[in-house]
This record gives sequence, C-alpha cells and structure tokens, in this order.
Amino acid sequence: MSPMTRWIGLIAGAGELPEMTMRGMQARGYSVACVGMRGICDPKLKELSQKFCYAGALHLGKWFRKLNGWGCENAVLIGKVHKVNIYDPIQMIRMWPDIVTARLWFGTLKHNRGDAAILGTLADTMAKQGIQLMDQTTFIPETVADEGVMTRSQPTEAQWADIRYGWSKVQSVSRLDIGQSIAVHKSTVIAVEAVEGTDRMIERTGQLCRKGAWTMLKAAHDQHDMRIDVPTVGLRTIELLKEQGATCLVLQAGKVIMAEKPKLIELADKFGITIVGQK
Repeated sequence: MSPMTRWIGLIAGAGELPEMTMRGMQARGYSVACVGMRGICDPKLKELSQKFCYAGALHLGKWFRKLNGWGCENAVLIGKVHKVNIYDPIQMIRMWPDIVTARLWFGTLKHNRGDAAILGTLADTMAKQGIQLMDQTTFIPETVADEGVMTRSQPTEAQWADIRYGWSKVQSVSRLDIGQSIAVHKSTVIAVEAVEGTDRMIERTGQLCRKGAWTMLKAAHDQHDMRIDVPTVGLRTIELLKEQGATCLVLQAGKVIMAEKPKLIELADKFGITIVGQK
C-alpha cells in the first residue's frame, strides 16, 4: 500500500498502542479513520483522528460498514481486549454481539475459540469485506524488541539457565495457542499464561514464588500472524514484575512490542529488572 491511499483505518482497543499507531500513520501522511471500541479505547482518540466512531467490541458489522463507508481498504487492529470477558455472562450481555459476530461465534468458531482461530477468522472476514488487516508493527517499528540485552544489567548465570530452560517451552505454549508467556524459576515452570492474560499470570507467579528472582518469558511462534495479537509489554508490565519479585524479562526479538520502549527500559533499569531480546 502506498501513501497515495489517503484514508487508513484503525480499530482501537485499550492501552497506549492505538494512539502510538495513529501518530505513526499520520507521520507517514495518512488520514486516520478510527473505530474505537466502546468503553475500551482511550477517548482522546476521537480528537486525534480525522474520522471517528464508537462501536462495540463485538459489533463487527458496524466496523465493516464504517470502514467501507470511509473508503478504507487497509486497517490496523491494535490495543488490548480482555478475552476473559467473553466467558462472563454479565459482560457478554453488556457487550451483546451483533448478528455478524454471533454467526462467527456460534458457527465458524463453534469448535475452536482459541486466539489464533478467533483472530484469523476475523482477518479473513474483514478481507471478504474488502478491508485488509496490516501487520500491527507497520507504523510503530521502533517499538519492537531488539536482540540482545537491552538494560544496563546483564543476566546472571542463574537467569541464563532459566532462559535456556524456558525458551523452547514458551514458544511451544504460543504455538499450541495456549498463551504467550511463562514464568520460570530454577529451571522450573512456575506459571503459564492462558485466557486470564499476562498481568494475572504475573500476579499468580508472585503468589507461588514468594522468594522472587524469577524470570518471565514472552514469545510468539514462528508462524505467528503479525496482523493480530502481537505479544506486547508496557510500563504496567514492568511495574507488576517488580511488585511480584521478577528480576528478568525475556522477549522474542522482532516479535514482541515494547510500548513506550525508552521509558520501559529506563523503568526496568530503575527496578533492577534485566531485559533480554532472544531469537
């Protein structure tokens, strides 16, 4: 896609990444038409975008109508959406899916509702509507994890041992569509991320490993679709790791987004948390 295409779509969930992506789009000469997930996205996106509307996270029909009406042939879907809400009947009533979403959920996705299946089906459905989803890092390449040690502190021998032990395991967890993170201490897997998300896994690890000094590893598998659900860490991740006793964070180089990357590394240095980018 060339900058000759005036309008580009942004479907925004929670967190800082939608705003960062929007600014990256605008810096490259695009006008941004944003669909903000109601009750989830940052309200400031309404003022920052050239066109804007709210739509429910489960109102895919409105997403398609608005983006097509605005002439958007390409879009980025980015920002946090808590999948755990789907399994809460009260939250499901509040989010009430439209007919397009319901047909996918109770039809195409009836027998496989893993993240890869859900998001892959979403991307395919959008393509049929004439909207191509783009790599989530297209407009924020500077946020992607680098290879090597990114903090001032270097991993200890014990941390390197946990990295070697855990690296293939976290990639397997991701490949099996279970989650994107694991926690390791003394060559033992303490916790595995599942539907609850990274933050709750960190909290659970802190409860299980009260002595601290544990390592979190986050990765995507080799065939991960970078248009959807790219593994992400942010300032809150670092704060939680500190609160729960972690001393090392390992990220897959080139496959994990580090929101507010310079501030994130600075905060990790302040807290004595080593960050390593692993291939």
